[in-house]
Amino acid sequence: MAVERRVAGRDARAYDVDRHAMGSKRMKSRIVAGIMLPAILGGGLVTACCAAAEAQYYRDPDRGYYRDPDRGGNPIGRMFGFESSPVGRTVVGFSDRYRPGTIVINTTERRLYLVTAPGQALSYGIGVGRIGFTWAGTTAISMKKEWPDWTPPSQMLRRRPDLPRRMVGGIDNPLGARAMYLGSSLYRIHGSNEPETIGQAVSSGCFRMTNDDVVDLYDRVRVGARVVVLH
Repeated sequence: MAVERRVAGRDARAYDVDRHAMGSKRMKSRIVAGIMLPAILGGGLVTACCAAAEAQYYRDPDRGYYRDPDRGGNPIGRMFGFESSPVGRTVVGFSDRYRPGTIVINTTERRLYLVTAPGQALSYGIGVGRIGFTWAGTTAISMKKEWPDWTPPSQMLRRRPDLPRRMVGGIDNPLGARAMYLGSSLYRIHGSNEPETIGQAVSSGCFRMTNDDVVDLYDRVRVGARVVVLH
């Protein structure tokens, strides 16, 4: 009987040790779960938010920034004066009578074509002169400026005396992010922070592009490039 009691005592102590170890393991599991669960939930929340953001603003590789497919533009881009054109930039087949590097502006089509190779051009949507302000001819880019200042000509000031006499370059400047001056005239190919006017006849003879497109064109052409304006 004494031997049985000693064995039973050892078994009881062993059982207590095992029960204590199991309790410790359960406690550790609860602690680990308490740490991991918020992390998992938090990670899921971040993933969900990122997924929503990615669905709302997808990267357009042709334009190089994020666009909102529902609004057709980039809210961050709009904040800084950059937004996609309603007329997409694209490579097109073109007349091989023009040498690469030539700019051809078709005011009827409201398109600007930069000839990139024989029989090929990059097409941009533009805003052109309204009725009474259209013109045609051949000229060249005489000067290029980034974020140019704007000084309304005297003829424009007579029509619009409310305009400022001079406006420094910036987001609100009507010449936009870049300007390419045409010969010795007052006309320019320039940017605009009003993408809704692209494809319209609204200017006083200049050719306007979105800031995104004008930066792209500016980087591709040189001073002296030939410019052909067609009706």
